[in-house]
Amino acid sequence: MSRKSVRRDVDPAHLPALTEKQKAELATLAGRPEGKIDTSDIPPLGEEFWKKAERGRFYRPTKTATTSR
Repeated sequence: MSRKSVRRDVDPAHLPALTEKQKAELATLAGRPEGKIDTSDIPPLGEEFWKKAERGRFYRPTKTATTSR
C-alpha cells in the first residue's frame, strides 16, 4: 500500500474565508468561560521540558536584498 503525500502552501496574508459553521463554532468557544474548557488531555510541562527548550528553533529570518557601494 503506497501513501501519497499532499503538500499545501498557505499564505498567512491571504487566508481563505471562514465558513458559517466555523464562525458559529468560534463564537461558541469564545463565549465559554475559561473554567469550562477541558485541558485534561494536555500533558504538564515540567522542568525537564524547559531544560531542553530552544528559543527561536523554527525562526528563519526573511531574506532582504542589500547593495553596497
